[in-house]
Amino acid sequence: MVSSSHEALHRIFQQDPGLFARAARHLGVAFPPPVSATELSTDLTETQPLERRVDTLLRMDTEDGSFLLAVESQGRPAPDKPASWAYYLSYVYAKYRVPPVLLVVCADRGTAAWAARQVDIGPRQWPSLTLRPLVLGPDDVPVIDSPDEAARDIPLTVLSAALHRRDPGADAILNALAKALKSVSADDEDTATTFIELTEQGLGTTQAAELWRHLMAVDLSFFQSQTAQQLRAEGRAEGQAESRAKDLLLLLGHRGVEVSEQDRERIVGCGDPDVLGLWFRNALTATSTAEIFASAGESGLAD
Repeated sequence: MVSSSHEALHRIFQQDPGLFARAARHLGVAFPPPVSATELSTDLTETQPLERRVDTLLRMDTEDGSFLLAVESQGRPAPDKPASWAYYLSYVYAKYRVPPVLLVVCADRGTAAWAARQVDIGPRQWPSLTLRPLVLGPDDVPVIDSPDEAARDIPLTVLSAALHRRDPGADAILNALAKALKSVSADDEDTATTFIELTEQGLGTTQAAELWRHLMAVDLSFFQSQTAQQLRAEGRAEGQAESRAKDLLLLLGHRGVEVSEQDRERIVGCGDPDVLGLWFRNALTATSTAEIFASAGESGLAD
């Protein structure tokens, strides 16, 4: 299943195609900024019953000519991917007759190192095809922790937050981004909302995502669009539920109450802060999870 964090790592290039040229500078590769960019169909399926789709495909028109940018978001190494990537590039080149470039975006350093390897396709005596993807990982995009710097390039800051979501610098990036978005929202609510949502998607289920939801609920209280209000309400409820679930599990562990995997999943999966609050109060005296759930008018987890 494709995750939301996977989507954010390539959708950001749809939102701002010029981000590619700016980000590629950190890889030591100079691409001219696009004069225009056209989003192309990501469906690379042939008449055969085999479906192939690239994550994002853009035609980039620059003063020096045109090229196709295929963006792939990769969460972990996959042995079959290089062959698929080679197919994508060959297919789009045959279809559009425009030189293609493959960009692989990885939030995991190990995956980035794996994806950056040159892959020769063919016998060792004479490889007929060589795959050389450009790879953006956490070590290739700087930590943008200054509100002024973030305001100068919001899309790059969103990408920085997504790629550094598990790093110690993630909090500083998100604080800088939240402040920078104030100026954006004053001029263009739709654009600000898009970047808010892309940031939340890019952070996935990390601790940084909890901070971002808090920032959206508090620091951007001036942002009154319906989408933002919904994000704040959902963020508050979800963050409160996650916090109460963690507190409940911590209390049960401290009191030595045995928690089965099924019980744990039920607690973590409960999105109602009120129910979790009731369970927590019950857990102060209960000697089993059955008592916690049964005292809430439920029959436990026998099924």
